[in-house]
Amino acid sequence: MAGRNVVHPLAGAGANLVMINLTQQEATPSAADELRVARLPLLARLIGKAMAMGYRLVGKDRYDDFRLERVHELRFIVIPSVFNPKVPRTGEFLASQINSTLVQRDCEVLDMGTGSGVCAMFAAKHARRVVAVDINPAAVRCTGINALLNQLEHKIDVRQGDLFAPVAGERFDLILFNPPFVTGAPQGDRDRAWRSNDVAERFAAGLGDHLKPAGSALVLLSTFGDGLVFLNEFQKQSFEISVVAERRFVNERLTLFRLRTSAGVSPQPRLS
Repeated sequence: MAGRNVVHPLAGAGANLVMINLTQQEATPSAADELRVARLPLLARLIGKAMAMGYRLVGKDRYDDFRLERVHELRFIVIPSVFNPKVPRTGEFLASQINSTLVQRDCEVLDMGTGSGVCAMFAAKHARRVVAVDINPAAVRCTGINALLNQLEHKIDVRQGDLFAPVAGERFDLILFNPPFVTGAPQGDRDRAWRSNDVAERFAAGLGDHLKPAGSALVLLSTFGDGLVFLNEFQKQSFEISVVAERRFVNERLTLFRLRTSAGVSPQPRLS
């Protein structure tokens, strides 16, 4: 809808109200938009607290314990300090979008911030080769275990390091990223899956150098985080941005974005 000003719901609880202007003109949000954006974070926090209490009642608060999870048809062991793909829902949702149409047989895939390896496993079912990267050494061990558990170790190369450092000089057909979308300094390895001060900027700056000419990236963002920080950085790097999939929960909206390189300056995407 060219010419519309939109407030993207990924503004999140900690973000300022940002207008994305599709005609590159200044605009002021309406009173209704301001009210809608202002109310959502408070409601989300209250529902989030209620869900946290529910998790404690059923034992899902044991985030630093060993757990066995099933994501669709695959099994995963999650070890202490590693992001659980089931409890926060983001890993399971991203994995659900990975299929043979998205990942073809000759694809080379990079799973950035692999965690338990959930997206690497689903990609490896279709791809020729998958490289799984995580800064957390426990996540690297966990992904290796899960590759063996699901008999996919022959297709998955697991590496430890920060963002693109372990894949310097390599390019991929598809890059998957479920990033730490909350702005702030992480308090240890487990918290790195949630929080960062500069991942959005550094990932956006390095992405183009690691995509093949026809390649793309899929990045998952949530209304619980500062999603517009990522979208603004992608726009600065002139990526073409489109929405692939979206899922709404009572207290959260997950949006999967596709990023493609552009020869020139990309048009402003419709983000709502």
